Amino acid sequence: MKALKASICVAVTALALSLSLGARSYEREDEASTLSRQMKELYRTGKYREALPLAQKSLALREKEFGRDDANLAMPLNDLGTILYNLGQYADAEPLYKRSLAIEEKTLGPDDAEVATVLNNLGDLYRAEQRYAEAEPLLERSIAIREKTLGPDDPSIVQALNNLGAAYSSQGRYDQAEPLFKRGLAILEKAHGPDDPEATVLMSNLADADIHLHRYADAERLLKRSMAVTEKAFGPDHPDVAQALNNLAVLYARQGRNADAEQFFKRSVAIFERTLGPNHPDLADVLKNLAGLYQDQGRYAEAEQFFKRSMAIRGKTGSGPI
Repeated sequence: MKALKASICVAVTALALSLSLGARSYEREDEASTLSRQMKELYRTGKYREALPLAQKSLALREKEFGRDDANLAMPLNDLGTILYNLGQYADAEPLYKRSLAIEEKTLGPDDAEVATVLNNLGDLYRAEQRYAEAEPLLERSIAIREKTLGPDDPSIVQALNNLGAAYSSQGRYDQAEPLFKRGLAILEKAHGPDDPEATVLMSNLADADIHLHRYADAERLLKRSMAVTEKAFGPDHPDVAQALNNLAVLYARQGRNADAEQFFKRSVAIFERTLGPNHPDLADVLKNLAGLYQDQGRYAEAEQFFKRSMAIRGKTGSGPI
């Protein structure tokens, strides 16, 4: 069969919520902190839509208490931006990240760890929008801050390593992406062991490089390991499981295992629809991949159906061409 013109492009990146809950000096701050804790637990389990109103209310309480430009607003802004990013609402997330970054740089200085967090997130948003010239310097700066303040092997550096690698992969620069993925994976395995769920994104991205380099056995091993770790950590109905299913389906399609590929694409679609809704950019990627599989088999009516749906989602979200 023809090579499936799809790659592992669903949820290939890592973003960070804030680590601290902020000051708790006032009653309303206590309420905001409670909302923030609840939001982060929902976020961790992939329930982004449920987390959104909690993040919005927590931010509103802090704005009322501290004003719009106080240091206490920086991480709540970042957190809300990250949830919106995960929901595919890139245009709404960008100004929140920018506002957070401006506050952090003003109040903490240009080399603070929280500055590195927001740089990573904003840089990856630009990667998702295919604005690579803007994404790469932000991600490189995030890495440099982490290396300067915490050292080259601190686990906090891994997100930006992964996201810069993802930016390279998106441009077909696999020779530059692969060492970043391998470095990040080695750091996490050393720090947290082989079953760290944070490592699954790196496994998927390294597998993507292996697929493009025709190392199919290595790719399948990484992808199966990624899915097993994710299901163990979060259960079978999580967006990252849908990502892993899509990635395995891409591999199987490239190997001509069409029945396996179709089954996995459809399972991925079902999970994304349940967890992220019917209009998410990540779902559009899987629909595009499934359409490509049908097209390569001469099933043109089915291919057209899924291509149209994928394009419609892209049109609604403004998340770039497919």
